[in-house]
Amino acid sequence: ILPSGSVCIIQYLFLNVVPSLGRPTSLTTSVTPEAEQSVAYKDFIYFTVFEGNVRNVSEVSVEYLCSQPCVVSLEAVVSSEFRSSIPVYKKRWKNEKYLHTSRTQIVHVKFPSIMVYRDDYFIRHSISVSAVILRAWITHKYSGGDLNVKWEENLLHAVAKNYTLLKTVPPFERPFKDHQVCLEWNMDYIWNLRANKIPQCPLETDVVTLLGFLYASSGENTGIVKKFPRFHNRELEATRRQRIDYPVFTVSLWLYLLHYCKANLCGILYFVDSNEMYSTPSVFLTEEGHLHIQMHLVKGEDLAVKTKFTMPLKEWVRLDISFSGGQIVVTTSIGQDLKSYHNQTISFREDFYYNDTAGYFILGGSRYVAGIEGFFGPLKYYRLHTLHPEQIVNPFLEKQLAEQLQLYYERCAEVQEIVSVYTATVPQGGGRQEACNHVDPMVMNRVCCELWLFTGPRNPNESVLEIGGRIFEKAVKRLSSVDGLHQISSVVPFLMDSSCCGYHKASYYLAVFYETGLNVPRDQLQGMLYSLVGGQGSERLSSMNLGYKHYQGVDNYPLDWELSYAYYSNIATKTPLDQHTLQGDQAYVETIRLKDDETLKVQTKEDGDVFMWLKHEATRGNAAAQQRLAQMLFWGQQGVAKNPEAAIEWYAKGALETEDPALIYDYAIVLFKGQGVKKNRRLALELMKKAASKGLHQAVNGLGWYYHKFKKNYAKAAKYWLKAEEMGNPDASYNLGVLYLDGIFPGIPERNQTLAGEYFHKAAQGGHIEGTLWCSLYYITGNLETFPRDPEKAVMASTVAEKNGYLGHVIRKALMPTGGLHWYVGPTLE
Repeated sequence: ILPSGSVCIIQYLFLNVVPSLGRPTSLTTSVTPEAEQSVAYKDFIYFTVFEGNVRNVSEVSVEYLCSQPCVVSLEAVVSSEFRSSIPVYKKRWKNEKYLHTSRTQIVHVKFPSIMVYRDDYFIRHSISVSAVILRAWITHKYSGGDLNVKWEENLLHAVAKNYTLLKTVPPFERPFKDHQVCLEWNMDYIWNLRANKIPQCPLETDVVTLLGFLYASSGENTGIVKKFPRFHNRELEATRRQRIDYPVFTVSLWLYLLHYCKANLCGILYFVDSNEMYSTPSVFLTEEGHLHIQMHLVKGEDLAVKTKFTMPLKEWVRLDISFSGGQIVVTTSIGQDLKSYHNQTISFREDFYYNDTAGYFILGGSRYVAGIEGFFGPLKYYRLHTLHPEQIVNPFLEKQLAEQLQLYYERCAEVQEIVSVYTATVPQGGGRQEACNHVDPMVMNRVCCELWLFTGPRNPNESVLEIGGRIFEKAVKRLSSVDGLHQISSVVPFLMDSSCCGYHKASYYLAVFYETGLNVPRDQLQGMLYSLVGGQGSERLSSMNLGYKHYQGVDNYPLDWELSYAYYSNIATKTPLDQHTLQGDQAYVETIRLKDDETLKVQTKEDGDVFMWLKHEATRGNAAAQQRLAQMLFWGQQGVAKNPEAAIEWYAKGALETEDPALIYDYAIVLFKGQGVKKNRRLALELMKKAASKGLHQAVNGLGWYYHKFKKNYAKAAKYWLKAEEMGNPDASYNLGVLYLDGIFPGIPERNQTLAGEYFHKAAQGGHIEGTLWCSLYYITGNLETFPRDPEKAVMASTVAEKNGYLGHVIRKALMPTGGLHWYVGPTLE
């Protein structure tokens, strides 16, 4: 089979000519100019190749007849998988005397050694040849035929022409060349060790499993990132390149949608190119439940189409999309038995651009678009094939887990219906019997009564989620009693109801109980179910659990760093936002080793010795004690409850009464941001300048932040940040990276992602949270040359996730559950 380029050349030059594989040609194409149609003799040419295979020197017999003085041309043209129509041999001769007479000439065609011999010590890279064409033609001397005329122009004036194909020999079936050279004995010995070894390419297929396990998509801006490498197999890679402007591929994925998109579009599967732009294919979900399929055209524009049908909710559906040139076939099937749901064929005249290695794929959300709310199942990608749905092999390996998920949401629909009836019919302070009578007994009357027992009198404006939270708090109170561990099995049904109401702290508790077998029968399947449900509900501890399990590949969770990154990054992106939120149950995350007595001793509470001593010293005007006390209260450090208002009092006292630059800086920041105090930008700037003049690098960085945020003076901002960066401030490194990323660095009008990446990396080395997140993103996408794709390194997002304040709150409660030094084994961050 010839490459497409070779075929086109042959069809153009020798239309309607049947090639002979090394045998004498019996058909010729005669082209006679109109002025000479009355001539009795017609020019012809054909030849015989004595050896049908390509040899170093192939003997060819050329028989021809010229009606006028002519030039005979012979040429050998070669095509390989990388290039086509390469001339490797040319010969011409004149015939002016022997006209109207058949003539025969023997020509010895010499081919390059790299296409007729095997690799050896001298021939290092023999080539695999797909086609060798031997062609000859006649041109009249007075009609453009001359030895000085270019070959291409000479061919255009041909009056007769012919060709034949020579059989090529695979590289490892060729003989070794006798170079008539003696090697040194050591080189000769080494060469002979591998002379007869034929290297074999590993088995490679175009079928890629992008996802093999369930992924809980929370509908936020995080998702799974996948990247295709180029094929190692040269034939597959050549095919892939040839189809850049004629895509032929198939995508098959399982989906379980809980809701339609709350925004304009939600991500399902889309390709982001090296310029961070959407490319082919990009599949999204709309607000109405339709599929939005977007393609990038060869001419540089984008084209999108919306399906006529809508996707089903709360059912497992397999979505199959096939691309074949300008035709797209979309098929949906419901359930494990693949019951047909909808089928739509869409045709276009435009040429799509498709290069699946020049970027990366995203499943779910990203910084560009939120993901779907639901679950992804197995995803198969056929890179070079268009398949009918019946030909696709994409089974649901986690069948039991998928069925349990379906049953969970069916039960939760009933629970939510009961809660809705309960909230609509039970007046505030109403009686239990009245509450039970208001609900249809066919719709789980028992749950209504349990809701009354656990929530009691209520506010009629309470939402289903708030009632779920009240059920959870009552259940936790029962678990916190003296015999709480023995209450687990009786509390589990109420945690299930709380989970169904969307309060996913309950989902996390259930996952822990079932995975560990804590006073309930150990059930790995139920543990997975509630971990996924909690992760889908954006429960931070559930996401941490899923990220860890996939990173380690433990407890029947497959090892998958990209899936681990998706969960960890979900929490990591919230961590800096959580840290700047004064509300919520948060505490500063600290490294605590339970065997380190010195570390444990400094863990305190508001009535602890350490805290009381610091308060005493702070009252006496000790600047160090004032700063430490303020930090503990502001961030919730060392076991102290978060209390921003009290912290700000100590910041203000220390800043105004002492000359300590750190206290002055901290107070300036809270004044700038208005965290727990009225904003006062004038005083904040004055204090910031004062702290900077004392050599505090954080304050120098703060001045840069002021000029960037409030004055939009990027030159001054860069000046202060460069100075702070030299002083070792990681915030300044990150801020400089942002200037380069946004293309607003003074004197450099364009974005420079490479320099931005370097500054982000430097900030990450200094422990900067946002810098770490950017580096993690670069490692997972591999779109920056200075950050080669490395999913394992990308999971550095876990270090940011572990700093989340809500996790810190859990650790603090685990360490000091009853007040005083009663130590229990809790989560540790090494």
